Amino acid sequence: MHDNMVDVLIYLFENYMTGEAMPPEDHGELEDELTRAGFTSNEVAQALTWLDDLARRMEHSDYRPRDLGAMRIYTDAEATKLDLDARGLLLFLEQNGILDPLSRELVIDRALAIEQAFVSTDELKWVVLLVLMNRPGQEDAFTQMEELIYGDEPAYLH
Repeated sequence: MHDNMVDVLIYLFENYMTGEAMPPEDHGELEDELTRAGFTSNEVAQALTWLDDLARRMEHSDYRPRDLGAMRIYTDAEATKLDLDARGLLLFLEQNGILDPLSRELVIDRALAIEQAFVSTDELKWVVLLVLMNRPGQEDAFTQMEELIYGDEPAYLH
């Protein structure tokens, strides 16, 4: 058994989103496969809804930052779900050009949509990767993020 719906997202990414294999076209077949892989039907439903919501947000993401030097202030709900380490990771990724302000906001939105009280930095990295994968023109940032996740060397946050 898996811990949460983020594991479903990781499974889908590693098995289908790399371009090597195609997921079943029938939604029911995909749900059956994920259930056979050990995910609960609730986790599967949450993950598929999460991905659908990400796709919808990508269609309507025409935000243009006005002040690139602005600092992001987190709401209480955001700070509760994304602890200091997670917020530090987002700042690190933005300062190093992996996240732009729009990508950061999409990541925060998708992290808040995860139905759990706390999102770990490892889970947040996967959210970042999935957001970048779905943003046209972010191929270099996606590659850098993929290296942070799969690379042997730990990324040091300063």
